[in-house]
Amino acid sequence: MSPRSRRGFLADVGKGMLVVSVGPALARDMGLASAMAGEVDERLTFGSIEPLVSLMQQTSIDRLLPALVEKVKSGTTLKELVAAGALANARTFGGQDYIGFHTLMALPPALDMSRELPDDRRALPVFKVLYRNTNHIQTNGGGSQEQLHPIHAGELPSSRPGGEQLQQAVRGLEMETAEKTFAAIARGGPDDAFNELQWIVQDDTDVHRVVLAYRAFALLEVTGLEHAHTLLRQSVRYCVQSENGYVKNGRGLPSVRQTLPKLLDQYRLLERPLGDRQADDAWIEEMSRIVFGTDREHAADAVAAALADGMSPQSVGEAISVAANRLVLHDPGRRNAQEGKPLGSVHGDSVGVHASDAANAWRNIAQVSNHRNTLASLIVAAYHTAGQSGNLNSEPYPAAEHLAEVGGSDPAALLAEAEAAIRDQNQFAATAIVHRYGELGGEPAPVFNLLLRYATSEDGALHAEKYYRTVSEEFGRTRQSMRWRQLAALARVTASEFGRPAPGYAEACRLLGVS
Repeated sequence: MSPRSRRGFLADVGKGMLVVSVGPALARDMGLASAMAGEVDERLTFGSIEPLVSLMQQTSIDRLLPALVEKVKSGTTLKELVAAGALANARTFGGQDYIGFHTLMALPPALDMSRELPDDRRALPVFKVLYRNTNHIQTNGGGSQEQLHPIHAGELPSSRPGGEQLQQAVRGLEMETAEKTFAAIARGGPDDAFNELQWIVQDDTDVHRVVLAYRAFALLEVTGLEHAHTLLRQSVRYCVQSENGYVKNGRGLPSVRQTLPKLLDQYRLLERPLGDRQADDAWIEEMSRIVFGTDREHAADAVAAALADGMSPQSVGEAISVAANRLVLHDPGRRNAQEGKPLGSVHGDSVGVHASDAANAWRNIAQVSNHRNTLASLIVAAYHTAGQSGNLNSEPYPAAEHLAEVGGSDPAALLAEAEAAIRDQNQFAATAIVHRYGELGGEPAPVFNLLLRYATSEDGALHAEKYYRTVSEEFGRTRQSMRWRQLAALARVTASEFGRPAPGYAEACRLLGVS
């Protein structure tokens, strides 16, 4: 479902499904989640899906994939498996475990990827991430170490916006107050909860902060709106934990906290309607260069000025996305090897992949949230993307010498060459071949199909699924003259991550009877 239709999804369902609307007893009878604010049971449980959630937590990793195959054979959908995996993850880790929240963020993209695959292979990306999910849950004690428990809603004075009150509690390191405040906010429905949550998401330029918030929101299409509080409260806990890190490590607080309100006030943005001016190619190029090449304050100011001048949020978001893509294409590669990320690699938590995933999340939030958050998300997105190009190459890949080595114009031959380059881990050849394929007017679907196979099979250092989905979304809403940069970047990252198959992938293939 697109970000635009997601807004309609929330509006159509409305607040009638919320537990607070019908009362906890009737909600339980109706099979709605018992995880909303004010629940008094000792353990957080999830109604009719609870047995499947428990399976994700309690099954030993050597038995998980056979169990999932049997579930699918008996009629359980991949969507139901993802919903159960997400709730098991949330209950176990509560948004406060590094591998845990990365895995949760990979679940919606994995489900989206499954829809692009042939029938016999559709389960593979979902099984891959669920294997990682249960393995990490089991490694951390299974159901014995759950972090999320029922929470009573606090009082929410009407004198100030709920998000402002939540922000105060988070900044004050008051976990219980923050949780109770957010539980009270969640009574207003998932739309209100998501919008008020943005006050704390916008408090820092942290890729995990923004992507966790957006992917948890996207999961509501999978789990149902009755689990909105459970999924979104993870961001509250993550933000309190991050705030505590500033104090513990003696770091200064993020300056975006001064920049954002200053620019909203300076340009009187909250008093203006959203603009509808559509940018031409030259404007997108120039704004993307500003965001890519200047410091954060200048980039945020440029975006705020553009919004004040009536430029549409869609055009501003497109420019920020193009700027983030430049960070992938200008990246010289890692100068220091890390586990699973060798010298010269750009997959995983590289500057460009992180920037692209973050820009995608900020842009999606801007499309599905209220007037204030549309503006604020784009300003913070520019601030987040900027200021990272100082140690990168002055010119992007593919370089002229790499393009010169690409011969021929037959699409099928170029695709075969691109796959060979990926399997050789030749980032520069893969980038150049896909770039040339796009220049020649090739159809994008065969390229996506090729790169999807490796986004499914390779580990990707926790980022393969998210980045594949980022590129597929951004390619679809970037103008023709610039969109192939997205696929060229994905080809580069795919070649970088090749050679490290995901744990459980081979077993999943064997159990599903696919090569």
